[in-house]
Amino acid sequence: MLRRRPVHIGLSARITHPELAGVGLKSKTLQVLEQSVAQWAASRDTLVLMVPSVLKDGPLMRSNIRVRDYADFLDGLILQGGADVSPRAYGEEPLKPEWGGDPVRDAYELELVHEFMEAGKPILGICRGMQLINVALGGSLYQDIPSQCPSEVPHETPEYERNAHEVSFVQGGHMAQWFGATTGGKVASIHHQAVNRLGKGVVVEATSADGVVEAIRWTGRSFVCGVQWHPEFHHLAGPDMLDCNPLLDAFLKAAR
Repeated sequence: MLRRRPVHIGLSARITHPELAGVGLKSKTLQVLEQSVAQWAASRDTLVLMVPSVLKDGPLMRSNIRVRDYADFLDGLILQGGADVSPRAYGEEPLKPEWGGDPVRDAYELELVHEFMEAGKPILGICRGMQLINVALGGSLYQDIPSQCPSEVPHETPEYERNAHEVSFVQGGHMAQWFGATTGGKVASIHHQAVNRLGKGVVVEATSADGVVEAIRWTGRSFVCGVQWHPEFHHLAGPDMLDCNPLLDAFLKAAR
């Protein structure tokens, strides 16, 4: 009996940069993935591979491998969370130095998004990943929710992955269809930036009670979707959290 080839899913890397006066690993650029998001992606017997940044003229050696080669080989891409998207990526200056984000990671992931979209491969963005998708399609972000759109909903607290609030699916949207009878639910959402101006062809799929965008979808020819929350943290926060398997299943269906 022939075994069916597992779906190959690429996971973008978090990037940590060398520290001043750092030694050992602290003096190096590290590309890493957060364990829970990799395990969530692999929970459907998928083969998960981290996609490193591609430097054609790197300091160690030259390579003819391109980002497009990863887009051709892999069946789909997940953009994991992490540092802020730099406001300069959508034509603004940071309102505070600490909101400057990571332009290096932005350039790396923006190239990933464009190449996977060009190849017609599905993309799922988580937290920062959702924001990056919106920016890649010409949209912008609120640099800071508390100062630019104050709300009673706690989008960021010291509880980090255990910070939770309700979201509602947009009636008639794809996400409402994927989740069936469920009209929304409680999610683990940790962010101080949020979608402001929607990118070209981007529609809202879910919002929180204060109107902050919590999920988006591209209306183009391939599956490109993002959620502001962290589905990989839901098993840690308790049984009352939204079951996000329908989201993963929709993404993997597109990847197959």
